[in-house]
Formats: sequence, C-alpha cells, structure tokens
Amino acid sequence: MPDVVINGPAGRIEARYLPSSQPDAGVALILHPHPLHGGTMNNKVVYTLYNAFSKKGFSVLRFNFRGIGRSQGQFDNGEGELSDAAAALDWLQNYNPNAKSCWIAGFSFGAWIAMQLLMRRPEIESFVAVGLPANMYDFSFLAPCPTSGFIVHGQNDAVVPHEAVEKLLKKLSHQRGINLHYDLIANADHFFNQHLDLLSQKIEEYLTNFSKIAKTVSVTSRRRQHLNQGNIDNLITAMDDDDGKD
Repeated sequence: MPDVVINGPAGRIEARYLPSSQPDAGVALILHPHPLHGGTMNNKVVYTLYNAFSKKGFSVLRFNFRGIGRSQGQFDNGEGELSDAAAALDWLQNYNPNAKSCWIAGFSFGAWIAMQLLMRRPEIESFVAVGLPANMYDFSFLAPCPTSGFIVHGQNDAVVPHEAVEKLLKKLSHQRGINLHYDLIANADHFFNQHLDLLSQKIEEYLTNFSKIAKTVSVTSRRRQHLNQGNIDNLITAMDDDDGKD
C-alpha cells in the first residue's frame, strides 16, 4: 500500500495507492467525508470502499483533500476539493494508461464531490455513493445523471435521513435509460458502525454484477446509451420494509 504524493492545485496531495496485479485493471478513486468534521482518507467507510474495489481487481487510490494530513492548502468549500479530486484522477489515469474502466466513489461530502466530478469527466464509467448528503447540498447539477451507479444508505442515518436520498432518487427516476441501484441497509447509522462488513458485501456484489454486463458493452457505448440494459437492477429497488429487509 505505497504512499503517493500528487501535485495538486493547492500543492502536495497525500495519497495511498493500491495497484492491481493486472496491467489493464479498472481504476477507482475514493473520496473522503467532510474535512472540517474529521473526514480523512483513513475514515472506516472510505477504507471499506477502498478494499472492496481492490478485492474486485481494481487499482485504487484514496487521498486527503487539501489541508488534511500532509496535503497542502486549506478547505475551500467544495470548489477546491473538486479540483483536488480531478488532479488525483489525472494521476490515477496517467499511471494506468491501459485501464479498461474508470470509477468514482465517495462517502458523505466525498459522495457530493464524486457526483460533481462524474458530471465533468465523461470517461468515468460508474459510481458508488455512500451516505449521499442529499439534505445538505444542491444536487440539481445531476440533470441528467450521465451514468448508472450504486447508492447505499443507512436506515438509521441521523445525519442524512434516508427520506432525503429517496426524494432525490425519485427525481432522477424520470431519466430514461439510467439505472441507479439503491440499497438501504437496515439499522445502519451514517458511519455504518457495526455494518461495515455488510456494506463491503453490498458494494462487492454490485461490482460483480456490473462487470458481467461490462464484458459485452464498451465504455463509450455505455455512456452514450446511458447503460440501457435489463440485467442491472431497476432504477430504484423496492424500499426496505421497516422489519429490516434489505
């Protein structure tokens, strides 16, 4: 798990990179939660995402936003952090020129930044958003959402009530050809305490199912057709029952 230093727009970016053994492996960039509320690349949910992608054969990069750890600069209310993420993605792609796919993933604030980067970088094939802060930030920029992806939330999240995420998903459901798989994990809080293993399992399952379809569809055509495929779950899966089904 080598340490990496990336030249970012505000100076040095501290990162950790876990390469795949396959030279053409897909790449995944993982973004951490809010820098002013204790968010770092060592957050447990971020680490869970990092390991889940690695287990499925990706080369994975996580990093500290500006002003966190050994990353230079100071918090910039999301604008600078988006630039940091773009610089990190540039590094990851330059280091893996033969990568067969490119993914973005984030937790909480990091999920908000991830979705913005998704809109700006058409080479990003898909995404995983955990604890999407739909009640804190404006997501109107997802008009339309350019590709399908996976949104995971905790049923008992007191920071971002799951109803806020579901309201956003209903708005996005009007976009034809986009399939957003939604999983509400029973009894999980915002940080998925005591549910990290299940979170990892859900992510790995989604990546496995996605890769089966990806073998027959090119990245270019997938973005052009907005993943119009029947084998990935429908836009919004059935909402969890109060009795704990997920």
